[in-house]
Amino acid sequence: MTSSLICRLLCGVAVVSPATPVQSTDSPPTPEMARLAKVFTGDWNTVEIVQHGKPVPDGSGRHGTVHVRLTGGGTALVSEGHSVGTVGGELQWLITIWWDSGAKCYRFLTCFRTPTDAGCELRGTAHWAGDTFVNDYEEVTNGKRTKAQDLWTDITPNSHTLTESRGIGNGVMKPYVISHSTRQ
Repeated sequence: MTSSLICRLLCGVAVVSPATPVQSTDSPPTPEMARLAKVFTGDWNTVEIVQHGKPVPDGSGRHGTVHVRLTGGGTALVSEGHSVGTVGGELQWLITIWWDSGAKCYRFLTCFRTPTDAGCELRGTAHWAGDTFVNDYEEVTNGKRTKAQDLWTDITPNSHTLTESRGIGNGVMKPYVISHSTRQ
């Protein structure tokens, strides 16, 4: 399946029925998707404390909400969110994660919209490293590829931290965005 077809299929699921969970009751999710669902499904409040590699003053970073659900008969985890702040401005997103049984990894489709930009892309492959969920990918800025990574850490039933890090050379990763989420 081509990435554009995957994007059309997954985006279509989210756009056709964004408020209605579509999970089938006659087919439970795979163990891989059940693990993600156990950790991430629900409604969350988020706050960004680091943006563009710099801490933001208390209350100035983006604050928002996220709704995460298992959909497609347990085949995909969909996260829809919106946040706004005096530092960082407005951000809307849709993230879809699914288990690729052939490759034995999770795949990501991310869609982001700011007041000046919007777009979707397939973004990396993910796996569990103990209790940390890790998505590895590359960012392309000004034609230069940079290693990047999303880490979900400090996972509890009511909170988790998401750190987006980017490579700064010699295998060193620097936090670029840090968000804390707490269950509503």
